[in-house]
Amino acid sequence: PSIPHHPPSFPFPAPRSVLVACGPFTPSDSAAFEPLRDLLDVVARDRPDLCILFGPFLDAKHEQVEGCQLLSPFPDVLRLCLRTIVEGTRSSGSQLVLVPSLRDVSHPPVYPQPPFSLPDLPKEDRARVLLVPDPCTLDID
Repeated sequence: PSIPHHPPSFPFPAPRSVLVACGPFTPSDSAAFEPLRDLLDVVARDRPDLCILFGPFLDAKHEQVEGCQLLSPFPDVLRLCLRTIVEGTRSSGSQLVLVPSLRDVSHPPVYPQPPFSLPDLPKEDRARVLLVPDPCTLDID
């Protein structure tokens, strides 16, 4: 069924900037997150009001994942990636939305997908970081 549309009850005080990006955030020949670091540089420079990132964050189809060539367990690499994103967007003040993918190697491959679990999310980031399931509906303002 279609989702009912509810127009905002008040006008936005100013235009909103939204940055949307979709993974994977690694090159195909390396498990280094250079594209992710480049994206975080853009977030720091442009300071969007909202940053929505879709996985996969650690792609199950990556050749080093498929060949079990990573030096750390998959959950540790994913946690490091998500922590890098949270810390890398902190100075911009952007609201951050993280959406999992069925191809995230250490996240349940069921549909609908539960949101990521970040129990060690710093207190100062809890108000600006939103972990959502896939699929989800976002109401911006």
